[in-house]
Amino acid sequence: MKYLIAGLGNIGPEYEVTRHNIGFLVLDRLADLQKVSFSQDRHAFVSEVKYKGRSITLIKPTTYMNLSGKAVNYWLKELKIPKQNLLVITDDISLPFGKLRLKPRGSSAGHNGLKNIEEMIGGQDYPRLKFGVGDDFPKGRQVDYVLSPFSKKEFETLTIEIDRCIDMIYAFCTIGIERTMNQFN
Repeated sequence: MKYLIAGLGNIGPEYEVTRHNIGFLVLDRLADLQKVSFSQDRHAFVSEVKYKGRSITLIKPTTYMNLSGKAVNYWLKELKIPKQNLLVITDDISLPFGKLRLKPRGSSAGHNGLKNIEEMIGGQDYPRLKFGVGDDFPKGRQVDYVLSPFSKKEFETLTIEIDRCIDMIYAFCTIGIERTMNQFN
C-alpha cells in the first residue's frame, strides 16, 4: 500500500520554527527518526519511508502554503495514490496548542493551504491531521501569530506533541483512519 503524507509549511529560514510550519516540523522529525533525508523534486522536498510493509512518501511543498495544492495534486497523480491514502498535516488555530484532530474530510475553515488543496484535487474529501497551535493573538493579528515562533513554554513540549502526531501517521497508514480516530481523537 502506498501513502502520501503532505506536511504544510513555508520554505525559508524565516519560517522554519513558526506555528504555520508545523507540517514541515512533523515530517522533518519523522525523517530524522527513520534516518532518511529529503531531496528537492517537483514542487516539493520529497522523502520515502517504509513502515510495516507500507510505502510512505513524505512531501513538504516548496510552493509556499497558499499554493500547497499544486504539489499535493502533482504527487498524488505521479504516484497514483488515491485521495483516501493522502494525509495532510497542518496547523489549526481553533484547537488549543498540542491538541491533535484527525478528520476524513472537512472544510478548509479559512486555512489557505487547505483551500488550495481542495481546489487542486477537487473537493474536501481527503484526510487531514490538524495540529492545534492555539489562538493567543489579538483580533486581526492571526497572520502575525501563525508566522511567529512557538513560545518558550510551547517549545518545552513540542517534541512530545510532534511524536504523538507521528504515531497517528503510522496508525493512519496501518490500521486506517476510523480506528486511528477512535484511538487518538
